[in-house]
Amino acid sequence: MSSTTDSFTIDTPTVLCIAFSLSMMPVATFLSRSLIPSTHTRNRILFFWHAYDALTHLFIEGSFLYECFFSYVPIPTGNGVIMRPEQAVFLGHKDRLYGAAYGTGPSARLWQEYAKADRRWAGADVTVIALELLTVFIGGPAAIYVCYLLYRASSAKVSAVRAKAQAKLWLVAPALATAELYGGWMTFAPEWLTASSQLETSDPVLLWFYLVFFNGLWVVVPLWVLWQAAKEIRAAFVAAEGKKRA
Repeated sequence: MSSTTDSFTIDTPTVLCIAFSLSMMPVATFLSRSLIPSTHTRNRILFFWHAYDALTHLFIEGSFLYECFFSYVPIPTGNGVIMRPEQAVFLGHKDRLYGAAYGTGPSARLWQEYAKADRRWAGADVTVIALELLTVFIGGPAAIYVCYLLYRASSAKVSAVRAKAQAKLWLVAPALATAELYGGWMTFAPEWLTASSQLETSDPVLLWFYLVFFNGLWVVVPLWVLWQAAKEIRAAFVAAEGKKRA
C-alpha cells in the first residue's frame, strides 16, 4: 500500500463524476423493463447487466481511451535534455506525457477522480490501455449482441427463433463473462504482487466504493452468468440424451 496526496472529497465535480458513473444503471433498468417481458425475470436481470456492461464499456471506459490517446502535455526540458519520468513511451512520443491527468474536459475529470484510488488510470499505463482496447471494442459490442439475443429469446413469436437465440446466447454470454473475469485479474493481479503500489487503500471510500464496489461487480455478476450458462448447457445435454433413449 502506498499513500497519495489525493483523498476522497465531496465537492461538485466529485458528485457529478459519481452520478454519471451510476447513471448507466437506471438507463439499463429502463431498457430491460421496456424490452424484456415481466414473465422472463432471469432474462430481465441478464439484459440489465449486459446493457449496463455495454454502456459502461463504451461511454465510460471509452472516454478513458480517448484521454489516453488525445490528452497530453509536452515534457519540459532542462539544458536541452528532455526530463522524462520513468514510464513507458506511449505512441513513440518521447517528448510527451499522455493520459487523463493532462486533460481538461469532463471525461478527464472523471478519470482524475477514479485515479485517486488507482493512479494507473491518470496516465497512459500501456497494460491498462491494452486491456481497455479489448474491453471497449470487443467487450462492449459483445454485450450489445447479448442484449439483442436476450430480446429475441424472450420476445420472438416463433419457438424456433427463440431456440436459435438461446443457443447463441449461451455461447456468447459465458465467453464474455470469462473475458470480464480475465480482464479483472490482469488489472489487479500485478498490484497484489507489488503490494498495491499504485492503489490507495487507506481511504475507506476510495477502497470500498471506487475499488471494491465498482470493480467487484465485474467479478460477482460474471461468475453468476457462468453458473447460469453451466445449468443451461447441462439441461441441453440431458434433454438431448433423453431424446436419444426415447
